[in-house]
Amino acid sequence: MEYQTLGTSAVEVSEVGFGAWVVGTDWWGDRSEADAREMVTYAVDQGITYFDTGDVYGHGHSEELLGEALADVRDEVTIATKIGYDFYNNPQAGHGELPKEMDPEYLREAFERSLERLDVEYVDVLQLHNADVDEITPAVLDLFDELEEEGLIRARGLALGPSIGWLAEGDFAIEHEFDSVQLVWNVLEQEVGNHFLETIERTGSTTSLIPRVPHSSGILNEQVTPETELDAGDHRGFRPDAWYETGWEKLETLRFLEQPAGGERTMAQASIAWLLSHGPVASVTPTFRTREDIDEWAAASDVPKLSDEEMTQVAELYAENFGIDREDGMDSLRSSIDGEDIRSAGLDKLAAD
Repeated sequence: MEYQTLGTSAVEVSEVGFGAWVVGTDWWGDRSEADAREMVTYAVDQGITYFDTGDVYGHGHSEELLGEALADVRDEVTIATKIGYDFYNNPQAGHGELPKEMDPEYLREAFERSLERLDVEYVDVLQLHNADVDEITPAVLDLFDELEEEGLIRARGLALGPSIGWLAEGDFAIEHEFDSVQLVWNVLEQEVGNHFLETIERTGSTTSLIPRVPHSSGILNEQVTPETELDAGDHRGFRPDAWYETGWEKLETLRFLEQPAGGERTMAQASIAWLLSHGPVASVTPTFRTREDIDEWAAASDVPKLSDEEMTQVAELYAENFGIDREDGMDSLRSSIDGEDIRSAGLDKLAAD
């Protein structure tokens, strides 16, 4: 495992991180609390030190389980959490988006509750969760300054939702030298990542990028195939059928990434290695479901890096829509429907648009 630092902070992260929204929720397959804690400790054994959670995941349950699992190794790991959704005063129906609350007084209270659930004295990275650009006010930035001065956080970040606004928000964070921006980004969905690479180059910012959903909801790790039947509560089921169908076609054009290049790379590893080949990327957070996933994907930090020729070939394939003729705009639509931030009430409108 290789390690990077976030932005201008001294916070170190493993190049492959652990997205802990799978812990304490059943949105990506169900598991017992004991299994969830065991997965976290096993990930540490495999060199993973970056753990990303959020207060809204399981309404605090993910933080509780993560804190328990990491208690004995707290000084050896990096913990990131997110605040900004008010689940304390609002019930959640299914996977629908909750109301946000970005008032600094609320954010401080929510953060203090996160510290209690995680049972830690500080959090390494505190992220605003899907804040709109006009919600990142000077008062909110002042709060982050205060929390850093008080030793309660070591770095600040912004986590972006794919269908809740990202362009102005991510640009703001980059231009204001946030230490990290988390985003949905993978070989099949490159628009967001490509834009922020350009923003970082244009501004000379030191902001680090942290991609999630590197396997495009199961296509690139081949855990969702034409034969797969997803459970009703599985979050990957929110992807349109047509999106998966074209995704499987695109996958076949990427098989060259599995070829030996000083050693074997699986497609799942190549998908992570492709992201890590971009300089601003500090860590990639796939959604682990089993020990086998951890074994394979954690090793992606050590497999042969993609060559310049392979990177160019991927870029050309993306520019040509992987050789698949589809009506204009549909790929952008489908790439916006993913992650933990889907607005269940808005899916029909998105599809219609």
